[in-house]
Amino acid sequence: MYLVKSPWLLKKIYPFCVWDLPTQEPVVYLTFDDGPHETATPFVLDTLQQFNAKATFFCIGKNVVKQADLYKRILHEGHRVGNHTFNHLNGWKVSDKDYVDDILHAKKYIDSNLFRPPYGRITNFQAALLNRNFTKKDELFRIVMWNLLSADFDEKLNGEKCAANILSHIKNGSIVVYHDSEKAYPRLKIALPRTLDVLTKKGFRFEPIRL
Repeated sequence: MYLVKSPWLLKKIYPFCVWDLPTQEPVVYLTFDDGPHETATPFVLDTLQQFNAKATFFCIGKNVVKQADLYKRILHEGHRVGNHTFNHLNGWKVSDKDYVDDILHAKKYIDSNLFRPPYGRITNFQAALLNRNFTKKDELFRIVMWNLLSADFDEKLNGEKCAANILSHIKNGSIVVYHDSEKAYPRLKIALPRTLDVLTKKGFRFEPIRL
C-alpha cells in the first residue's frame, strides 16, 4: 500500500523529516532512489541534461560500490547525492543497531548529510540514534522524505499514469520521488521525460536539495 501524496498526518508524526521545501518560486526537487543502476541511471542523467535539470540521487551503498563510475558521473554533472542505506534495509524490520550501522557503512561511500529511509520507514528512536555520534551541525543527517510519489515501482501502472501522479499534484517546492532501478525503468523511461517536458513548459526549474 502507498499514497501518491503524503498526508498531513505523516508530517505531524515525523516532524523531524523534510517533506517539502516551501517556496514562492516555481522550483521542483526531483529525487531518484535505489541507484546507481547500469541502465536506468544513465537514462536519467541524459534526460536531465536535455532539460537542463538538476536532481538528488538517494543511492544504495552496495550499488555505489558496483557502479562507482556512474556515481562519479552523478556528482560531476552537478547533482546531489544522499544516503539510502548500504543494503536497502527496512527500518521497521531490523534492529536499531543493524539499521544505523548499515547507514553509517553506506556513509563511507556516499559523502552526504542527506538520508532517505528505504520505504520511508524509520522510527523516532532510529532517527535520534543516527545522529548521536555527530557533534557538528553540518555533520548531522537531514532525513528527507517526499510529498509526491510517482509509484514507478508499481508494475500494475504504466508510465503515463506515473507522470500523471506527479503532474496532477505538483506545487512549488515539491519533493518528487522516482526510482533509477531495474524494476521501475519501464515506467520511468516514459514518465520522467513527460514530467520534465510539461513542467518545463509551465516555467518550473529543477534543483538539487541543499540542506
